[in-house]
Amino acid sequence: MDDHIDGASQESSECQAIREIPGVGRLTSSALVASVGDAKEFISGRQLSAWLGLVPSQHSSGGKSLLLGISKRGDAYLRRMFIHGARAVIRHLKPGKPFYEWVMSLQSRMHKNKVIVALANKLVRIVWAVLARDQKYKAEMV
Repeated sequence: MDDHIDGASQESSECQAIREIPGVGRLTSSALVASVGDAKEFISGRQLSAWLGLVPSQHSSGGKSLLLGISKRGDAYLRRMFIHGARAVIRHLKPGKPFYEWVMSLQSRMHKNKVIVALANKLVRIVWAVLARDQKYKAEMV
């Protein structure tokens, strides 16, 4: 099965494009491309992230906004793969690498698990931008 997934991932230009993003590997890219199909179906990266369940649940009333934990709705497998990818990015984070300054600023004020989910959310939004706009990933996109 690994050889079959590798072969399909190598043949797909979409998989190759999003595999250049840190934290997105062959399994994540092939599963996302197979599940999503055309990323242009989603209006924004936030909508794709919400589809995966990586955005906070919102309970608002009377002009007061209350954001709780992630909604955990959507594809549990893809959500788990993006969270593991974000964990790997944070583990290998060094000055000068993509996401370094952003993650360091978040870690100074949040719990590490919240930072991991925030980075996973950011990765999904970058994946949407690459797929929907048919462009290559650049570290400056961060």
